[in-house]
Amino acid sequence: MADEGKEPKPQYGIVNFERRRSPRFSVDLPIEYSRIEDSEKNPARAGNASEGGLMLFLGQKLEVGQSLKIKIFFHSEPRLHSLEVKGKVAWTEIPFAREGDYRCGVQFTQIASEDLAQLRQFLDHLSTIQPPRRIVPRSQGDSHS
Repeated sequence: MADEGKEPKPQYGIVNFERRRSPRFSVDLPIEYSRIEDSEKNPARAGNASEGGLMLFLGQKLEVGQSLKIKIFFHSEPRLHSLEVKGKVAWTEIPFAREGDYRCGVQFTQIASEDLAQLRQFLDHLSTIQPPRRIVPRSQGDSHS
């Protein structure tokens, strides 16, 4: 046997683990943000939200790792007008739908405990009207293409 004495080669595969700790909910919330070192406030929109962060649509490109101050407005919630958080840009995408639309993910780095409680309450309410999506596998006999 020619293979005797050779060590077996390790085999590797690719596994994509979900890194999010909290479920995300689709939202359309106005926000105002500024860089930590800057006082200029910029308008943007949040496209999804969780207890740990937001996905934002912006008019300018931000850099990964950049620290932000964010004010989230909840116009449809009578008990919750706005929240202020600090966050860090976790990822960015270049122009999303049309020129000048950028998308980025922001991870919260600082949020007051009472604001986090209010955010959780808001997201809990969303979970009752946005049930998780489930994909039902088609049976082998389905001929819908």
